[in-house]
Amino acid sequence: MEIVKLYPECKEIIWGGTKLKDKYGKQTDKSPVAESWELSFHKDGPTRLENGETLQETATAAELGKNCEGFPFFPMLTKFIDAKQDLSVQVHPSDEYALTNENSFGKTEMWYIVEAEKGAGIYLGFKRAVTKAEYEKAIAEHTLTELLNFFEVKAGECYFIPSGTIHAIGKGCLICEIQQNSNLTYRVYDYGRKDKNGNERELHVEKALKVTNLGKYEYTPLGLQTEQGELLGLSKYFTTTAVRVDGEKILTSDGNSFKCLTCVNGGGTIDGKPLALGDSWFVPAGKGAFKIQGKVELIMAEVRKYYVGIDLGGTFIKGGIVDDLGNIVCQDKTPTESEKGADGVASNIASLAKSLMKKVGLTKDDIEGLGMGVPGMIDSKNGTVIYSNNLNWKDFRIGEKVSALTGLRVKIANDANVAALGEVKFGAAKGCENAVMLTLGTGVGGGVVAEGMLIEGNKSAGAELGHSAIVAGGKQCTCGRKGCLEAYASATALIRDTKEAMTAHKDSKMWEIGSIDKVTGKTAFDYKNSDPYAKKVVEDYIYHLACGITNFANIFRPETVLLGGGVCAQGDELVKPLQALLDKDIFAGELGPQVKIRIAELGNSAGLLGAAALLMK
Repeated sequence: MEIVKLYPECKEIIWGGTKLKDKYGKQTDKSPVAESWELSFHKDGPTRLENGETLQETATAAELGKNCEGFPFFPMLTKFIDAKQDLSVQVHPSDEYALTNENSFGKTEMWYIVEAEKGAGIYLGFKRAVTKAEYEKAIAEHTLTELLNFFEVKAGECYFIPSGTIHAIGKGCLICEIQQNSNLTYRVYDYGRKDKNGNERELHVEKALKVTNLGKYEYTPLGLQTEQGELLGLSKYFTTTAVRVDGEKILTSDGNSFKCLTCVNGGGTIDGKPLALGDSWFVPAGKGAFKIQGKVELIMAEVRKYYVGIDLGGTFIKGGIVDDLGNIVCQDKTPTESEKGADGVASNIASLAKSLMKKVGLTKDDIEGLGMGVPGMIDSKNGTVIYSNNLNWKDFRIGEKVSALTGLRVKIANDANVAALGEVKFGAAKGCENAVMLTLGTGVGGGVVAEGMLIEGNKSAGAELGHSAIVAGGKQCTCGRKGCLEAYASATALIRDTKEAMTAHKDSKMWEIGSIDKVTGKTAFDYKNSDPYAKKVVEDYIYHLACGITNFANIFRPETVLLGGGVCAQGDELVKPLQALLDKDIFAGELGPQVKIRIAELGNSAGLLGAAALLMK
């Protein structure tokens, strides 16, 4: 399927107007036109294509995308709503209630204000927390709107309405709504209005009393920007983005989700096809890059998956909400406070996760799970920290604890392994199935990915690449052995060797830094072209690091070896001589598949993204 224009099902309801016909190009004999269902697989109004077939009949599972596969039916419905009169005050149930009582899913929705007449507005949530008795009395006495927030709205605003939130659209609003694929509504007040047959519409007060959130509602716009545009609303059923183009913009449809683009302002072209006000276009999953041209504003709906990624450090816990494409939607950090003990740290992790979800309006039901990178020896299968020197933990079932506190599925792995996975999934090794990563810091961390999966060894205690010996009986390593790669190739080792060279050679130009206490991992590199002692330090460092890299290349034969850590700021000054030594010494030389050395790209985000990737298929 190519990019195709959608032909909506229009709805004639007593409160509707004529704007959708007169201005937004809807071809229908119905009047008034209250709604046009732009993207719908719902039996009450399926979207059709130009040839008259429904999109549901035509689109394949691959064209809808992998993220749609886990739903029992198509997850979303998008529509225009033209309110010439006030809509009823109503509420939608949650999935849990609806599935139990209605054999249907519930309904969470989002409103984008396309047009608003002067003074037009919406009712949304209670001004304050109310009791069930107050709510019921206000319904009976027709004073319910006095308890509700009234927002005077203007074009370009967006409001997210979770299930259970009481609401109503006021007259004079024209709205683009993206919602769950459900038509389940409980009306509680309809102004005594009668239909064309003189009958008042049915109310559903008893059910509404059971499902309405009686707490105080607080409106918090997302205010988040992505490469595609302004992120408007998130849920597991739909993600919406305002895409604004003045000239030209390239978008990409990946294999995980289709995109539906609805024009709410202006016009132009989409992949060279005319794009007019009110049009909706379906872009199949896996289409790849396509071009929007003109001066146009689009509401883009797609299905994304969301994860919590946690990078647990000795000082701070870093966390973020990550989507299935590796976009960090939001992130934050909180002190680890290891002095509070393991349970205290787990509580801090859970609090950070909940705070991040609240910030973007996601609930635990919208999140695929929580992944976590933890320093130390980790039993990832059982979610247990066997031993962590940084945190002073032994046999702590952190996965189980955090899952109980958050209600989320939790997976954990060693932090170095997680960083490697992050780089393979979203960073310098993206597109590779096999990679080895070395982090050159205080020690030498290691991570191995084979066929897209982490190799962790028995009880996840393997991949300690820094503790493989490269010089039998060599320099002392912190692990107790002698001659480990860490004793020669860590930033700590580089600083040690630089200091030793300076101490042994008082004529070294490296003394220009003023004091041996000012030596860093870049000192020898800074002077290698003017000081023979600095040059020798750098050459020895590269030689020993290349020895370790060649060993790992011969064992795993990855597509790439990634290097991370502060030493990697040297770029080609480090990589080029390493690559030359690897190419010379690797088994079978040019006859075997080549292994490229690359610098990691994700920096401090590698752990967070890799943690989220633990849960991705």
